[in-house]
Amino acid sequence: MSSSNAPSFASMAALLLGFCVLSSFPEFAMGITRHYTFNINNLTVTRLCHTRSILSVNGQFPGPPLVAREGDRVIVKVVNHVTNNVTIHWHGVRQLRSGWADGPAYVTQCPIQTGQSFNYNFTVTGQRGTLLWHAHISWLRSSIYGPIIILPRRNESYPFQKPYAEKTIIFGEWFNVDPEAVIAQALQTGSGPNVSDAYTINGLPGPLYNCSTKDTYELKVKPGKTYLLRLINAALNDELFFSIAGHNLTIVDADAVYVKPFETDILLITPGQTTNVLLKTKPYYPNATFRMAARPYFTGQGTFDNSTVAGILKYIHPSHKSSHKNLTLVKPTFPPINATNFVANFTKKFRSLANPIYTATVPQTVGKKFFFVVGLGTFPCPANTTCQGPTNTTKFAASVNNVSFNLPSVALLQAHFFGQSNGVYTTDFPSTPLVTFNYTGTPPNNTNVSNGTRVLVLPYNASVEVILQGTGILGAESHPLHLHGFNFFVVGQGFGNYDPNKDPASFNLVDPVERNTAGVPAGGWLAIRFLADNPGVWFMHCHLDVHTSWGLKMAWIVLDGPGPNQKLPPPPSDLPQC
Repeated sequence: MSSSNAPSFASMAALLLGFCVLSSFPEFAMGITRHYTFNINNLTVTRLCHTRSILSVNGQFPGPPLVAREGDRVIVKVVNHVTNNVTIHWHGVRQLRSGWADGPAYVTQCPIQTGQSFNYNFTVTGQRGTLLWHAHISWLRSSIYGPIIILPRRNESYPFQKPYAEKTIIFGEWFNVDPEAVIAQALQTGSGPNVSDAYTINGLPGPLYNCSTKDTYELKVKPGKTYLLRLINAALNDELFFSIAGHNLTIVDADAVYVKPFETDILLITPGQTTNVLLKTKPYYPNATFRMAARPYFTGQGTFDNSTVAGILKYIHPSHKSSHKNLTLVKPTFPPINATNFVANFTKKFRSLANPIYTATVPQTVGKKFFFVVGLGTFPCPANTTCQGPTNTTKFAASVNNVSFNLPSVALLQAHFFGQSNGVYTTDFPSTPLVTFNYTGTPPNNTNVSNGTRVLVLPYNASVEVILQGTGILGAESHPLHLHGFNFFVVGQGFGNYDPNKDPASFNLVDPVERNTAGVPAGGWLAIRFLADNPGVWFMHCHLDVHTSWGLKMAWIVLDGPGPNQKLPPPPSDLPQC
């Protein structure tokens, strides 16, 4: 077994060491500037006895960690050496007044074309923990992804026991064929796309897959220590359960926000989410190795990759003998694949610290209320053709308030900033569904959706509440919704149809969890609140890429405020052109 393909995090210490000199001067106390170069290259990789060329950053899969302290400025020069158009999104980074650096193609920028480069320039403000970076065009993030590690400011500590060591565990999805071909075929035929061939931990599928025993991630630990594990779900289309056999995990941070610590033996993590956990190892050397594994949570009607990625938690023997013969392998147990109640109970355990140092600034009143119905639907098949959607006359689609979002051929943010919206987008996105029905009950006869590039405009500093209501059309599915440019507070959730008369009474406005990605429960609803304090154009979409491709996405325009620090600056000179 080897973990040689896992990214090296040794470079992290070296990076930080290199910046120590700078940080010792008082003028650098507020943070320093860190420069990175990300070269997008082709990389030949073999997994599951299939060799193919994938897109990578700096010849690494997964990509290199981006390490910074809270308060640091980060400049990443992304150079595109491949034929695909590319962008990179710094998932979860607030991007306060730096919306040009957010990264979703045709939303905040035109993509970086072959032979071109772009400097992403942003400051990490008020966040500490783990986030991720990934490509944000088509399905390229299947292999272009990596960790963002945000350390506390110098001389600030964690609000929990200092760990003996830190490890990053990033989940991914491996396809034996080019994922671009997979989604292109699905969009053409109207069918559900072919599913992935494996899940991975740090790029490695592990022993439960064909010819992959040698590609198994090993986490080596010492007895009687506390480790901080930075868990990231970078999979394309699957929420994952994760467990380490024989060990409980204490969750301390979610989406780079500290939470009230709680213990669990199984956790759920959706694509786009990050979870920092403390692993306390056994006080003695156990005569066993322990399997760590991740497998999907899925409630829909379609096909999905029903497989399990496994790694090994291995205790280092005090005598440093390398013999692990005759050790018992302890395996984790998981809830059923569609364990909606387990998921609901688990997600409700997340609470903000909400103390004087780490406050929870939940909007207590809201000026703008929205009701969004999110789920699947259909497009009619083009004339004189047959399709492979739910019927042979329809294609799969997805929508928010019955609008399947079309990305324009230029960037929304440029069109907005320069007042050139005409022919690019309209500002009439429906704030409530145009047609009401029993959302989680019997679906309506007509499941066709409209399409368009329609956005919603918010005044600066508006306090916003969005009710996200799932549907049962073509199956009740969980939708991990991601909002760019903001964290939001999850003030409520429930099964069935949201009741505006009864449900708000149960909202948590004291210590709700603060996240950038949260699952709309299968056959249920989620209530979120946020303050629109960040001018720009901000994408909101399901983080299951198949649903994003089908149109489960929309965009908010947040207008400038009156003050000089409440306006979006002009675009950088090297912003890519379409």
